[in-house]
Amino acid sequence: EQGLYGKAEPLYTEAINVITQFLEEHPNNLEAIELLGDAYGHQKKWGEASVEFKKLIQADDNDANYHYKYAGVLGMKALENKFKSIGYIGDIKSSFERAAELDPNHVEARWALVELYMQLPGIFGGGKNKSLCFAEELENLSKVDGYLAKVYIYEYDDEPELAEKYYRLAIKVGGSV
Repeated sequence: EQGLYGKAEPLYTEAINVITQFLEEHPNNLEAIELLGDAYGHQKKWGEASVEFKKLIQADDNDANYHYKYAGVLGMKALENKFKSIGYIGDIKSSFERAAELDPNHVEARWALVELYMQLPGIFGGGKNKSLCFAEELENLSKVDGYLAKVYIYEYDDEPELAEKYYRLAIKVGGSV
């Protein structure tokens, strides 16, 4: 997060200015919109970032990373305001799931879904079984990620013996701590 001249914040501010000017002449440039969303995200301006990523989804609903980024900034926005977070849950779930559906190898989206479903109360569709499904998908993509996802699930669910079992498997397969 450190730039050549100290903190990265001024660099992101400058990037936002440059990209915004570019978008005035090229408003449909998806790469520039994504960069703008990323810059807002780095500044923790979740609302502004979500606006940009929503534009990307509207322009190309079949891009897994657009859905992943949109859901991610909505999730961060929800964490900042627990009261309003209920209104974001549907979009967060559907965008992370869409990212996983569009890209069968999207490890990050599956990790996000494991965490989301473990943290969501059952009334909102959360739960261990749903998380384990995505942990299985992770395991099919990467044994280490799958095992570590199960470590997360079992630690979260206060099952230390199972968490330790999968942690040892992750170390064995991954070759190091």
